[in-house]
Amino acid sequence: MLLSDYALFDAHFHIIDPRFPLVPNRGYLPERYTTSDYLERMEDYDLRGGAVVSGSFQAFDQDYIVDALSRLGPAFVGVTQCPASVSDTELRELDRSGVRAVRFNLKRGGSEDVSELDRVARRVHEMLGWHVELYVDSTELNELVPTLLRLPAVCIDHLGLSRLGFPALLQLVETGVRVKASGFGRVDFDVRQALRDLDMANPDSLMFGTDLPSTRAARPYSDRDFALVVETLGEDAARQVLFENARDFYRARIPEARDTSKKAVDRLARSDLSRQ
Repeated sequence: MLLSDYALFDAHFHIIDPRFPLVPNRGYLPERYTTSDYLERMEDYDLRGGAVVSGSFQAFDQDYIVDALSRLGPAFVGVTQCPASVSDTELRELDRSGVRAVRFNLKRGGSEDVSELDRVARRVHEMLGWHVELYVDSTELNELVPTLLRLPAVCIDHLGLSRLGFPALLQLVETGVRVKASGFGRVDFDVRQALRDLDMANPDSLMFGTDLPSTRAARPYSDRDFALVVETLGEDAARQVLFENARDFYRARIPEARDTSKKAVDRLARSDLSRQ
């Protein structure tokens, strides 16, 4: 199987640009990973679009994600972190820039407190059609289930991370909650079986992400992770997980043909140099 055999909407990756503020998280600061670095890494894929996700170390900075989306183009969207006090004007500006979701990072911090989850989730969905994403260990989901079931649109990162909390995750998926099939090197269970169980519970739920550059992961992303999805779920289901589910959930504007060729990478590299 070639990596280019299947269209990909990369539902979870990070851009780390030192031109913008980075906040140490528990003493950790990530290495540089620009839009050019990302596109060069993905050169062998049929990359149609993706979601740039704010990390704990980016806190509430919006400048980096607006810049990244302007470089990557309209097929890419953003998942940002913002305080509950963010103004309607700023939210609308972020929406025009391509942001489509707010992230709550319960695992690492750097985001708004979970006590604001219900209010923020309803506000951004009613105003802009956005959803919320949670980086949370699934062992903590039981206490959140009543809230999550009331929310209009929710996604859980990295397969929920933990075997012990997987039943709670499965319960949520059966009600329409989405799950990132990402961070395979972060979980403590059999990824193949988890993919089968989640896909069976709701074939619209899973959305594949590379999690590049895999900051603090026990095992970084490998091309084998992409192949594992196809081998485990079969071609038809894999096409949903790798592309269709995320394209529809993020309401992405996907062009007819990809623009992640060597020419596009070179163009971005020149742009990076000119802006430094």
